[in-house]
Amino acid sequence: MTEFTVIGITDHPQPFFPPDISEIIQSATIFSGGKRHHEIVARLLPEGATWIDITAPLAAVLEQYRHHGKVIIFASGDPLFFGFANTLRREFPHSSIKVFPSFNSLQTLAHRLLLPYHDMCIVSLTGRPWHEFDRALIQGSPKIGVLTDKEHTPSAIARRMLDYGYTDYTVHIGEHLGNPRQEQVTTLTLAETAERDFSMPNCLILHSSHSHHSLFGIPDQDFSLLNGREKMITKMPIRLLTLQALDLPHRHSLWDIGFCTGSVSIEARLLFPHLHITAFEVRPECEALIQENSRRFRAPGINVRIGDFRSLCCDDVAAPDAVFIGGHGGHLKEIMAKVLDYLTPDGIIVMNSVTSPVVDQMTDRPNSRQLWDEACQALALKQATPLRIQLNNYNPIEILSCKR
Repeated sequence: MTEFTVIGITDHPQPFFPPDISEIIQSATIFSGGKRHHEIVARLLPEGATWIDITAPLAAVLEQYRHHGKVIIFASGDPLFFGFANTLRREFPHSSIKVFPSFNSLQTLAHRLLLPYHDMCIVSLTGRPWHEFDRALIQGSPKIGVLTDKEHTPSAIARRMLDYGYTDYTVHIGEHLGNPRQEQVTTLTLAETAERDFSMPNCLILHSSHSHHSLFGIPDQDFSLLNGREKMITKMPIRLLTLQALDLPHRHSLWDIGFCTGSVSIEARLLFPHLHITAFEVRPECEALIQENSRRFRAPGINVRIGDFRSLCCDDVAAPDAVFIGGHGGHLKEIMAKVLDYLTPDGIIVMNSVTSPVVDQMTDRPNSRQLWDEACQALALKQATPLRIQLNNYNPIEILSCKR
């Protein structure tokens, strides 16, 4: 069983280690870390030391570790702060792991700014998607510390914030923190940050003196509509009841099938920013519509898929534990059957059915409630008691839900 010692370092080209850590280094033979770490500590390693570069694929690196009794690993900052020690804990759960941390980059940047950071929301975009960053913005965090990478650069972050209307932040950027020859700390506006390039490694702190709160129930008239058709949007009171039926505080992934204006997805994104939301729509013109409305209401991070849901590949989408069917084009059973291929065991499906006695009498086609009942029976789904509601002079609506 391999014994690991993980030593955190900064970018200082001449690192200082206390006697106990220096003794550990001098008594070891197998070392590991990134290329940059090797450049910093190479002169301090004992003669004949073996170095294992941490490079992709990581599985090959971890396999090398298994052939050694002791490995000393150098990592940036605090190895338990989005760092390599977490990988070791996951991959070697029964091994001995000792950590000697240094200041992480966001701590160092806060120190340079004399900025208290106990209340800072921390987000890592290093090799990660935008989701948690978007969540911090939607939640209105006044102080956000961000770890970056070559894709999620300070300028890319600033452009995303400006694109979705989060304009009330000041940006503090730290480059090469800990390296006396290269360290740079800059404070800029978002617009200035969006137009500049910054050297790696860097991190940033976003700071706002203002707080904002998302709307609870977006007025229908504030949405851009499909061809101005007011009936093509789930009305706000119905929308909120629908979100309640979906039990979204306890869900992780929401699919909105037939999103049209995007009102349900956007409302859910703002009220429950922890959710991963994928919105499906067959009409291509609705893609621009949901993008416009998402920016208007500052709701980044909705994954949009255009095309006939029945033929779309969903293997790369987070499996849903909540599904809202806002439109089905008469193919409800086929849509629900495909949903069941992905729905988690405890997942829920919700649909709103409009009751229109006049229309029902004038056509032989089954209405949405009939299609729902038939689909639930054919697919062996258990229905909950419908919620029936009428809003002003509109036709009554039933909020339907079912589970496996």
